[in-house]
Amino acid sequence: MGIDEAGYGPLLGPLVVSGAVFEVPDGQVETSLWELLAESVTGRPSRRDLRLPILDSKKLHTRSAGFGALERTALVMLQSSMPAASSLGDLLRHVAPHTLQDMAEYPWYASYDPTLPCDVEVGAISTQANAVRRNARAKGIRLAGVLCEPLLEGHYNRLVSNTRNKAVVLLGLTLRIIQRVLKRADGAPVRILVDRQGGRSHYARALMDSFEQFDLQILEESEERSAYRLNRAPSSHSIEFCTKGEDHHLPIALGSIYSKYLRELFMKGFNQYWHSRVADLRPTAGYYTDAVRFLGDIDEAVQREGIARGQLVRSR
Repeated sequence: MGIDEAGYGPLLGPLVVSGAVFEVPDGQVETSLWELLAESVTGRPSRRDLRLPILDSKKLHTRSAGFGALERTALVMLQSSMPAASSLGDLLRHVAPHTLQDMAEYPWYASYDPTLPCDVEVGAISTQANAVRRNARAKGIRLAGVLCEPLLEGHYNRLVSNTRNKAVVLLGLTLRIIQRVLKRADGAPVRILVDRQGGRSHYARALMDSFEQFDLQILEESEERSAYRLNRAPSSHSIEFCTKGEDHHLPIALGSIYSKYLRELFMKGFNQYWHSRVADLRPTAGYYTDAVRFLGDIDEAVQREGIARGQLVRSR
């Protein structure tokens, strides 16, 4: 499994952490999935390359490529191993069912359920999903699941208020995803790869607190890599936090794609809601400078609808 986040820095919109889980033959756990799936996917896309691009979401979701490139990869990979998601609600039932209840607390999300895909032809997704599926089956590989933890604005503020540290909140979401995959694995060994979280290099205490039933072994704690093993007979799982993980491990890159895709879908709903209430409103991606502009533009509507700042604006 590879885990990465999107939306750690913005002032508006959710923080999302996602994990992409693959079943891989035992003898190839250490082999690059870009190499094993090279017939159908690539980490270095070009205009002439028809393979599916899987790389850091910040490189995939560019102004020139638009939202469609991100959506295409996210939905193709899902459909390569499970039924197609026809709407945001359907997608969340697959990857983060608990979020559906959270959305009801926010006027901009409560009735928001766009049809998927938004920007890509359904047929194009199905065709490419078939190609990835054939390639993966030939290699004995399967995308076994996608596990997401979207943290919506008010929920984010409450957790940050409780912990007084957003880095602790991010690590907590990551640990929840690890707990979910270990429960799903039912004793099968899991290799967990996580993109390094800030400058942090010591995760042992948090792992010990979250996985008390395991014996924790510290393998390495350095500026480049923090590696651990969770042991409990007959199972043994490895956890590695690595710098620039999305450039080195396909599952981390795919985790970043699902985090970014969900965040962008939520931001679409957020912008649609406020655009329906403020004429000629320019959308926002939620990052600080433009978020301040956006909040100024919607201030009268916010006051009119009686929306609390803590439900709308992230505290840090």
